[in-house]
Amino acid sequence: MQVEQGRVFREAWIAGVKKYYPGEPKASYITPWDETPDWERASAAAVYDQVRAFIDVSDGNTAKLTREQKGRFVAICWIAQIYKHIPDPKPAYVADWADMPQWQRETDADIFERIQSEM
Repeated sequence: MQVEQGRVFREAWIAGVKKYYPGEPKASYITPWDETPDWERASAAAVYDQVRAFIDVSDGNTAKLTREQKGRFVAICWIAQIYKHIPDPKPAYVADWADMPQWQRETDADIFERIQSEM
């Protein structure tokens, strides 16, 4: 189950990158699930679980959140995973919402909505 949840997260990420990234994205942004590093797979599954738990504890009322609120939740969960797996991450990896590029914000909001649509 964890693998499938992580795969859903990764597929939503790749779809968002392809939709919103200006120009040609870095290869690592669109690396297929089977080639994704283990830490990133574990992180994708963990964030999926966090979003799902958030939706559950709100009795589905997360549908009332704005896209920005949804995206912010995914972003902060992902940043926690970065700190868990990377001892001294680059500042861009842990950037606050306001400092994230627009394509990444939109992608994170799409990820939340994809997980929500599966419930």
